[in-house]
Amino acid sequence: MIVLGIDPGLANTGYAVVRRAGSRMQVLAHGTLRTKAPTPTEDRLLALHEGLAEVIAAQAPDAACIEAFFVHPVSKAAMGMAAARGALLVACARAGLSVAEYTPTAIKQSIAGNGRAGKDQVRAMVARLTGIDTGTDHEADAIAAAICHASAGPLQAATLVRERR
Repeated sequence: MIVLGIDPGLANTGYAVVRRAGSRMQVLAHGTLRTKAPTPTEDRLLALHEGLAEVIAAQAPDAACIEAFFVHPVSKAAMGMAAARGALLVACARAGLSVAEYTPTAIKQSIAGNGRAGKDQVRAMVARLTGIDTGTDHEADAIAAAICHASAGPLQAATLVRERR
């Protein structure tokens, strides 16, 4: 199974494509889609959508997962996150991918064994499981999300994979 993991954000969206082979996880691709604040929001959203669509076309994942939205203390940041998620979810839907959502706590629990693990702990476990020291927390979080989904029970994973259009 090949899973696309997404850590959404308007300025920085982390993505990772992970293949599960037995109990081993192999990172096929990872990166960060970046947009800058002076750029109009609609152009930033289009860039995120097109960037993720390119990743999906190049890597052909079987399923996708995204970090679930949480209430952000700064409402402007929450609005940007929500808009970014929408653009990213549309890219997945257009490719025929079903998208599972996991809370940050569930992802951390799956990766580090502790739902309150810090960023450093998540990065360390991602490095230990994959042999990759990611460049950013966004990429580490995307890899962690993909591993979380790929590690979900085979029945759950099978029910979340949609036939491609």
